[in-house]
This record gives sequence, structure tokens and C-alpha cells, in this order.
Amino acid sequence: MNTIPIDDPRDPRVAAYLDIRERDLVGRQGRFVAEGKVVLDLLLSTGRFSAESALILENRLAGLQPILRKAPSDFPVYVAAGEVMDRIAGFHMHRGVLAIGMRGDPPPAELLMEGLPRHALAVVLVGISNHDNMGAIFRNAAAFGADAVLLDRTCCDPLYRKAIRVSVGAALKVPFASFDDTAAFTATLDRLGFSQFALSPSGSTDIRDAERPTRLALYLGTEGEGLPHELLARLHTVRINMAEGFDSLNVAAASAIALHHFSAR
Repeated sequence: MNTIPIDDPRDPRVAAYLDIRERDLVGRQGRFVAEGKVVLDLLLSTGRFSAESALILENRLAGLQPILRKAPSDFPVYVAAGEVMDRIAGFHMHRGVLAIGMRGDPPPAELLMEGLPRHALAVVLVGISNHDNMGAIFRNAAAFGADAVLLDRTCCDPLYRKAIRVSVGAALKVPFASFDDTAAFTATLDRLGFSQFALSPSGSTDIRDAERPTRLALYLGTEGEGLPHELLARLHTVRINMAEGFDSLNVAAASAIALHHFSAR
């Protein structure tokens, strides 16, 4: 293991970790931050994204050795005391486990969908702009065996640090891709043999009565406005019935119910 002690928060070798919260807002030029033990393990073990380095609190190093050994022998593991690590990150790092991953070139959405198995479940997100919801949806997608997540360009970044953390690393595991033109994308899914269901409080079918097609694309929209009306008119709509006087769930909770239903069937 290539451990490198760091005692200067301005050491250029840890420049990628400086002022994490501020740089969350402006981007990292092809990099992303993974935070926490479980997320680090997924980053190093799934192979979907390459890891550039890790920054570990010195008193956490011993317990992380089985995970860190999954990295190449020359993988830089920077080790710092608590005060130094806090000054690098710009806030108190109580977890004490950070890593830098590389985004690489994401696959085109159509290519990702073409590569899915004959019996496939995909989640299509439109306008999901909250990182907590994004992370929770990815966690649910992983928990219930979704094969891919597709995002329109108005969605927030699933590799944003908070989204990865909320997903408990699922954003590093579940394949995802973005698309620009929703109408063209729905046509592509038609061509590939996907049934397309939109989850909506006003859906025409109670989800309990909805049968699972062999290939299903499940659409979820932002809270409040929901999916665009023109998209709802194009797709088969399903609803989760509520108690009288209440009309909807948080989109993350709704995704868990819907994914459980369609994965179990």
C-alpha cells in the first residue's frame, strides 16, 4: 500500500481535496469526490470508474486496509491527522474517508439501452434537481435490481458528492447515461421494445394492477410539477393510491414502492 503522510493542508498532492464544499458548486474537471467507507469500497471494487487517490484520517487507516488493498499497489493513499484533514476539506471530516474518482466518457443513452438484457428494468428521470432525491432513487434502483438509470439534461448530477453519499455508493454501481431530446428518447425505447410507464398521482392505473412487461422503462418526474403533460399523454400512466385527502409521496419514496412492485413481478 502506497501510504503518503500529509502534514501541510496546502500540499499540492492533495489539491483535488481542497475546499470540497466550494468546489462542489463549480465542478472538478472530470473528477468527483467519494466519501465514506462503503462508497470507497464500491469505487475500488466495481470498476465502473477509476480512482485517482484516497485521503484517509490517520486513525481510520488500519480498519480500511482490506478495502484499500483492492486498489493497485501504487495507488496514492494520503494520510493526515484530523486537524490537517479538516483544513484540507474546509470543514470537519468526521467520516475521515475521501477519494477522488474519474468520470471518464459516459456512454450514449441509446448505446446503454441497447446493451441491456432481454428482461430489463430501467428508470428514466426527468427534472430531478434535488441531490437527496437523486441519491435515494439510485439507492432504490440498486436495491431492487434496476439495470440502468437514464437522466434528461435538466436532472442534477448523480456524481455530486452528496448524491453519491445518499445513494450509499449506488451511483457508482448502477449504469447511467443522459439524453437531450425526450421525444426522441421515447421513440428509441419504442424501437428497443420497452414498455414505458409514467408514475403520476393522476395515473390511469393503480400500480397494484399494473403487470410487469418484459422490458420496462419507468419514468419519474420532479416533485410538484411532476412529468410534463405531453410526456404523460404519450406514456401509460400508473399511480400509487393515497389515503383520502393526500395526493402524493416524495419522489424517492414513490420510486421505492414502484421499483419494488415491478422488480418483484
